[in-house]
Amino acid sequence: MVADTANTAAQSALAKRLGWTFLILCCYRIGVHVPVPGVDAAALASFFENMSGTLFGLFDMFSGGGLSNVSVFALGVMPYISASIIMQLLQVVSPDIKRMAKEEGQAGRRKITQYTRYLTVLITLVQGLGIAVGLENMTSPVGTPVVLIPGWHFRMVTMMTFTAGSVLVMWLGEQITERGIGNGISLIIFCGIVVGIPRGIIQSFALIRAGDMSVFMAILIVVFMAAVTVCIVFVERAQRRIPISYAKRQIGRKMFGGQNSHLPLRLNTAGVIPPIFASSLLLFPATIGQFSSNEYVKRAAEIFSPQGLAYNVLYVALIFFFCYFYTAIIFDPKDMAENLKKTGGFIPGIRPGEKTQQYVDVVLSRLTLSGAVYISVVALLPMFLINNFNVPFYFGGTSLLIFVGVAMDFMNQVESHMISNQYQGLMHKARKAGK
Repeated sequence: MVADTANTAAQSALAKRLGWTFLILCCYRIGVHVPVPGVDAAALASFFENMSGTLFGLFDMFSGGGLSNVSVFALGVMPYISASIIMQLLQVVSPDIKRMAKEEGQAGRRKITQYTRYLTVLITLVQGLGIAVGLENMTSPVGTPVVLIPGWHFRMVTMMTFTAGSVLVMWLGEQITERGIGNGISLIIFCGIVVGIPRGIIQSFALIRAGDMSVFMAILIVVFMAAVTVCIVFVERAQRRIPISYAKRQIGRKMFGGQNSHLPLRLNTAGVIPPIFASSLLLFPATIGQFSSNEYVKRAAEIFSPQGLAYNVLYVALIFFFCYFYTAIIFDPKDMAENLKKTGGFIPGIRPGEKTQQYVDVVLSRLTLSGAVYISVVALLPMFLINNFNVPFYFGGTSLLIFVGVAMDFMNQVESHMISNQYQGLMHKARKAGK
């Protein structure tokens, strides 16, 4: 009876977390459809009609459609992600911030989180001003201005609205992480991608009806995307297992150790972080360039458009950089080698200490190279499909990688909660039998 009560309480806690996650995501989706005052919605919609394969389409995907609506959540989580990138880079450059992150414990991490929030506000203000100025220069295809009453009043209102919206999105993501299930920021991006899938499907049917895409080609693309999804799932679960042995130790009259284990290293250790970080860095200056009226800035923005060679080369270079950078942050071979040496563990054929560190570092570098190549190939899929098969942007690439990665992480966390609930039930039964 006690065990059944414990299981019921645990299941109720899991249902409550799922409910919190769903409720917060619904609040986010409502905010996406709240427009900024002073914008002509019809003129704006006509301007964004053919932007699905451009930089605006990429930005609109991360904001969940907030940019095309110019809503209070138009910037979404991108300013927060940009601020997180800057703070992580500063941990490598600045010894004070590095010490704060590693030596000061929870208090240091709270300070870094606070600095990240302040930096998010600053980035949002800059981006909000750039978008406001760009909106004033935008017109619909028939010449209707997007902004009804341009001027500094509209710019200040837009800046404040975007800043408040980005701070609220950041807070919603933190609430999902604390009270719900999964990483809040990743789930918000995931939600934006999911709501864009029906629009991509509708665009595909429109292309078929117009004769721009044959039914055979559409079926072939669906099969191809299914195969890519299977490959992504396979690679995300792939591991390189390094064997670990533990020496026997005698404590008193008992012998301990002598066991064999393994150290699992994921093929894609960095996960979906590199393409998200790379996209956010490219979007920040490119957004200002797209909205600027300066002729030279416009030419630079055209060179770095998603279909251009310069954009894709820089995109791949940033993916490689963040793969190695993020892997170095979350996994330290030196700490791992020291921990193994303290616990009496060793890799067969490798001396403990520095040799173990060098061996793990070489293995991890090779895995990171393979993971970076894999992410780059998947991330460049949209450009290949758009240029050759006229496919909407939402199919493949970064969106598919984030979609699969976040979905797998979410299901793993749900499964962990369920296993924890079963374990608690077994513990109650064991206590009851002992009594």
